[in-house]
Amino acid sequence: MRFWKIVAAIIGKDIRAELRTKDIFSSMFVFALLAVIVFNFAFELRVPSMKMVVPGIVWVAVTFAGTLGLNRAFVIEQDKGSLAGLLLAPVDRAAIYFGKMLGNLIFITVVEAILLPLVMVFFNLSLLTGPHLLALFLGTYGFAAVGTIFSAIAVNTRAREVLLPVLLFPVLLPVLVAGVKMTGSLLDGESLSSLANWLRLIALYDVGFTVVAYLTFGFVMEE
Repeated sequence: MRFWKIVAAIIGKDIRAELRTKDIFSSMFVFALLAVIVFNFAFELRVPSMKMVVPGIVWVAVTFAGTLGLNRAFVIEQDKGSLAGLLLAPVDRAAIYFGKMLGNLIFITVVEAILLPLVMVFFNLSLLTGPHLLALFLGTYGFAAVGTIFSAIAVNTRAREVLLPVLLFPVLLPVLVAGVKMTGSLLDGESLSSLANWLRLIALYDVGFTVVAYLTFGFVMEE
């Protein structure tokens, strides 16, 4: 119980800081919105059906907007000198990881909650169904789980804004492939049961990287 109280305290701290500054959310949302608008005009007259490109548009917008948020996850505390204080606190380092990871997950989910209705308006497609939301959540969780640990690795480097996507995107490839495949198949009318292999892949990815991050986060922050 104490572990999860610490996690909740870190999440609450990040949310309160974001509500004061709105640095992370505003940059993520504006980038995602601009990406959708640009893709809308770029593909509208060049593809026979927008249903063919919407899965890629959604995941590209979420991925790049989420990367902006991940870049800021530790940078703000590093610049203000509060990251050292957080690491010196007598708490399990894994609690810091889960607090940061779940905070990133919340920020990305809020952006998605606003972005999906806009995508539906632009492309006249329904994405607010149970299977679509499940696929998006599983992919978003994997993105946050992996991105948080790589953000912690990159925060102490000089080229952290460039290094994070270079490290993250190759490892994130299974999530992106599975997410695009599931979203596209669901738009084509396939059932969730027919996508069981993709669901298992992304679920194993989420669990596996959560365990790896849990075991290694302490060593990452000590370097």
